[in-house]
Amino acid sequence: MEAAVGTTTSALSVLRGQAETLRSILEKLREGESRESRDEFDQKHFWDLLGQTFKATSHEATKLSLAFSSSPLPSAEECQKLSDGLQNAVLAAVTTFYRLPKSQGMTLRKTVRDATAEVVDGTIQLTEVILKTRLESISREQLMSTGGVWEACELVINLPRDNQAAVLAVLSSYLGIVKDALEEMEQALDDDTDPFADILEDEELGVWGNRDTYWSEADRQIHAPCMGLMKASKACLKKAITALKGQGKADTQEHVAQLDDLADIANEISPSVDELALSMYPPMNHLPVRLNAAKVASVLKKFLEITKASHFCPQSEAGWVKFLDGAVDHNMNKIKALTQHAL
Repeated sequence: MEAAVGTTTSALSVLRGQAETLRSILEKLREGESRESRDEFDQKHFWDLLGQTFKATSHEATKLSLAFSSSPLPSAEECQKLSDGLQNAVLAAVTTFYRLPKSQGMTLRKTVRDATAEVVDGTIQLTEVILKTRLESISREQLMSTGGVWEACELVINLPRDNQAAVLAVLSSYLGIVKDALEEMEQALDDDTDPFADILEDEELGVWGNRDTYWSEADRQIHAPCMGLMKASKACLKKAITALKGQGKADTQEHVAQLDDLADIANEISPSVDELALSMYPPMNHLPVRLNAAKVASVLKKFLEITKASHFCPQSEAGWVKFLDGAVDHNMNKIKALTQHAL
């Protein structure tokens, strides 16, 4: 019995070391930059190799999980072999990511790095679950952690293969967030009513004390151009996505850089729209609304400027860029006029 306990303790010690090593790998992956290779980048070879390393990681994680799902539990030596197999697979996946040069696009690099980090993080969670449960029969939590590694490893199949596809995926995700914010605000406006409209004023207070739970008429006047900016945000992303699908390319360094510039500024759209939406809820302070609206307008103007100068925006696309640029100015000027008193 004492020998069995000692063996189990040694095996768990191996797993604790594994968890520490994997956390170190993950930290370096998230913080570090990829090393530039002097060799010519072979896209097909890279994706084949990345797929193989993800598959190997999934396989090794499954072996480890199964070893700790039934009696007898693995010895310290057996656990060390399982641990080495998983760590080697994870290192191979991370090393493969480092072969992706920055010249292929920063947006693509971030997408692949995040996917690789998900795989490493999944193996850490699995290791920690095994350490936590220490059971001789597989637990529900262990099954879920193992499945989490499988899912993370399978994501490689759907990863974008070039910077155009990566930027399209990023813009599409931002569009979804903006749509949600817009729909939520539209629903709030539709649902808003004065809960005390049919009640006489309080004789002592003169007015009901919680009128800050709904919008005043002045608030509603400001809502219209604010909603106009939110709709312009949605339209900008939607139109840019269509243009990228039709004319976007990642075949030269200039084109790749233009795509990254667009993704960078697009990253500011959804947070600025969210801030504007939050400031529009009652009790509504008109100065923060004005400032947040100005931020949205500034981001959209920059987004349209970058779009107009990009390879995926030929003369045939110039019309919608000019129209939306004018719509941004029109709504922002209305907001300025309606909030002048707040300055």
